[in-house]
Amino acid sequence: MSQADPIRVFVSHVWQTDDDYLRVFEYLESARNFFYRNTSTPDNVPSGDKEALREDLRRQIKAAEVVILLPMLYAKHQDLVTFQALYARASDKPVVLLEYFGKDVRLPKELTDLATVVIGWDERGLVDAIRKEARHENTARWDVIEFKPD
Repeated sequence: MSQADPIRVFVSHVWQTDDDYLRVFEYLESARNFFYRNTSTPDNVPSGDKEALREDLRRQIKAAEVVILLPMLYAKHQDLVTFQALYARASDKPVVLLEYFGKDVRLPKELTDLATVVIGWDERGLVDAIRKEARHENTARWDVIEFKPD
């Protein structure tokens, strides 16, 4: 992964940007030496029926290397969120499922069954999961903590 070859990321949406959607990109933007291209287009609502919406989602997911699934959308838009996860899996795209932000709520079994990996809201964890699932990069890192004994 480099600036010339960014990881293509699709973040689940229902043609609106909510706090969780924007938070994903805050995390990705603040990561050092991480280059990505967003293939999701929530601002471009297609005209037409339910099948037109699904076709637009297929186009967006097809261009991605990894799909990030946001569970907050599931309660109100179960069919579209499930469709996104199912299409990603059918297309052999890894699905990174984020936990609920700031809530200790169990994720729906339907989503965890479709996820390749489930992670919490952590910038480093998100970036590592994307790198590992999209490009099979070794993401093992060690933190060095320096201290002086008294």
